Amino acid sequence: MALSPFHLAIPVHDLPAARKFYGETFGLSEGRSSEQWVDFDFYGHQLVIHEHPPTPSQESAHTNAVDGHDVPVPHFGIVLSWPEWEALAERLKGFGTQFVIEPYVRFKGQPGEQATMFLLDPCGNALEFKAFKDMGQLFAK
Repeated sequence: MALSPFHLAIPVHDLPAARKFYGETFGLSEGRSSEQWVDFDFYGHQLVIHEHPPTPSQESAHTNAVDGHDVPVPHFGIVLSWPEWEALAERLKGFGTQFVIEPYVRFKGQPGEQATMFLLDPCGNALEFKAFKDMGQLFAK
């Protein structure tokens, strides 16, 4: 079954910085925009950044322990192929990205083994990018 694209709208308190981050750091192409929001093609999905005052989660992220790391909550992201994930990790490192959780392999040797990395956009929104060598492990217990 083919996946339908999702639509996600997130708050940003610095629209120009967020626009540059998603457009240049990630290389996402822009769709429609106005003075208050910008659409991006987020790996085939619609990500919209909306100008908005800082939210509590952007100012002070909550975390939950996962595999020995403090995972920021809330967060969003995408599951990439392993080669795409590796290329993105290198691209982000090349931009001097400060990671919340550096790229690494989580749950090594266990069901659901995955590559993951966490970072914040300029407005404090947490993002996770992950990959599975075996996509059949996406929902493994």
